[in-house]
Amino acid sequence: MAFLDQLIVAFDRGLRVLITPPQFRRPNPASQYMNVELSKTEKIHAGRLMRINHTGEICAQALYQGQALTARSTHTRDALKHAALEEIDHLAWCEERIKELGGRVSYLNPLWYLGAFSMGVVAGIAGDGWNLAFLKETEKQVENHLNSHLQKLAMEDLKTRAIVQVMRDDEKNHAELAQSLGAYEFPRWLKEAMKLSSSVMTKTVYWV
Repeated sequence: MAFLDQLIVAFDRGLRVLITPPQFRRPNPASQYMNVELSKTEKIHAGRLMRINHTGEICAQALYQGQALTARSTHTRDALKHAALEEIDHLAWCEERIKELGGRVSYLNPLWYLGAFSMGVVAGIAGDGWNLAFLKETEKQVENHLNSHLQKLAMEDLKTRAIVQVMRDDEKNHAELAQSLGAYEFPRWLKEAMKLSSSVMTKTVYWV
């Protein structure tokens, strides 16, 4: 497929991610638990945390699309597509739980998508080793971020916690897959820059 055709396909997928309600392939982990009565404060807080996670999954889709577009090897491209498919489940689960909690998704999702897609394209251009390094470091940071959410969520909020736990395990597996495919190791300063960027996004999305 010509690069222009791939770009058009990526643009179409971006619109679908932002506009079309996502459909999950795996059962929602929250479905095995009954709703429990949460306080108003707990519901608002959980909804905002899941909004952050939802935006994170929007960014993940954008990153993978950008990275796959410029990836040089079939193995790398396939790994990115596999991760993107699993994270569509995350996107759908987050959106469903946000609605149950009476929340909403971020108004800024199109902006976050565009920025993440651009970073993915640059990562792919840098070469497969760095492309996979970006995937690995992103997933490791998201894993840590989800662990922090498990500490902030109410213990009795089993539905939200179940979603976050499965998401965390998937992110860990994606990072390990990238490592097994030959991901390079980012320098410390770049890891810190990624953490700073993630912090700006999460603090903004919590409110907007």
